[in-house]
Amino acid sequence: MALFEYFPNYIWNLSVSIAMESGAQLGEIIDMCKPIREAAANGGDAGTPQFMAQWVAMADKLVELADEDAAAGRDLSASNKLERASLYLITAERMQGHGAPGRKATYAAALHAFERSTELGGLNRVRVEIPLAHGTMPALYTRPAGAGPHPAVVYCNGLDSCKELLYWSRLPDALAQRGIATLCVDQPGSGEALRLQDLPVDPHSEHWASRAVDWLETRAEVDPARIGMTGISLGGHFAPRAVAYEPRFASGAVWGANHDWAEVQQRRLRREGENPVPHYWAHVMWAFGADDMDDFHAKSAEMRLDGVMERIRVPFLVTHGERDRQIALDYAHRSFDQLTASPRRELKIFTAREGGVEHVGADNMAYGRDYIADWFGETLGGDNRRAAGRRERAA
Repeated sequence: MALFEYFPNYIWNLSVSIAMESGAQLGEIIDMCKPIREAAANGGDAGTPQFMAQWVAMADKLVELADEDAAAGRDLSASNKLERASLYLITAERMQGHGAPGRKATYAAALHAFERSTELGGLNRVRVEIPLAHGTMPALYTRPAGAGPHPAVVYCNGLDSCKELLYWSRLPDALAQRGIATLCVDQPGSGEALRLQDLPVDPHSEHWASRAVDWLETRAEVDPARIGMTGISLGGHFAPRAVAYEPRFASGAVWGANHDWAEVQQRRLRREGENPVPHYWAHVMWAFGADDMDDFHAKSAEMRLDGVMERIRVPFLVTHGERDRQIALDYAHRSFDQLTASPRRELKIFTAREGGVEHVGADNMAYGRDYIADWFGETLGGDNRRAAGRRERAA
């Protein structure tokens, strides 16, 4: 496998690999992980407090160094350090069980560092809040160069990600290069929506995805006829369903097919396949607002795409890693085969020849990122030839 396998269990290796793909520095990774290597020997759940202690300590050091940079007027250097501090804090928080000591404070510190990094670095992202029937959906909005009107893509989380990790996947940057705006959302059951508003997962993703379209339609620089939708991991359920039931979407894609997530839960009960986070069952009950396991299974029972993919009437792309250890490869074929009404459908399986073979390309996100960005460039009328911003400046 191409995953960076430093620890003796998959869950910790996955978290480290995601951090590396999101902008971590290898030397800092080694410094954080070396003292806790033995703590991972008893499985993904054991040792997570030690994991958080090491990663928070590194983040605290980076914040201190960033403060020194900022005091000296070196804002860009400060921003770079704060960006990594936020990443390490989010990674540490994500590894903890619901209600674990220090989890809330760690998440708050991550958001603060991210906000400071945005401001000091002048980064191409704006935090917005989109009204929902109950509460709001926090999001990060990234714009391409120029006045527009531009295409736009709604980009949603999986089960355990957040809008910051979506941004760090660098898909928003890749889309902006192609003249496409991106709205990374913390939909109900993820990120701020779950942690700060207690909004649980809504499997009927069209409810909140439609509100994202409503918001984009208020933007003068967005072409409302060219709005797409994508999602990563469990977003492979949310994005197709949203595109199937929200007719304003003009194109769709998934970064990892998640055709029958209800069935995945039964497989996990039988210990078939890997879990994405430690303390998995406690996490899903928290995310779904479930009282117990029976309640969770009842709330997730309809999370399958049979009868849904057939409703999609716009171009749609299904991608999947050949060696995904969480979600079976056959789900990608099922989703693709059922796209019978799509005028343009495509299936891309990432193989060892290129990389991106693990779950949502945790071993190498570059291939999935570029492929999905090119897809939307083609189907939403972006430009895959060279960056729109550079072309405009040259003109």
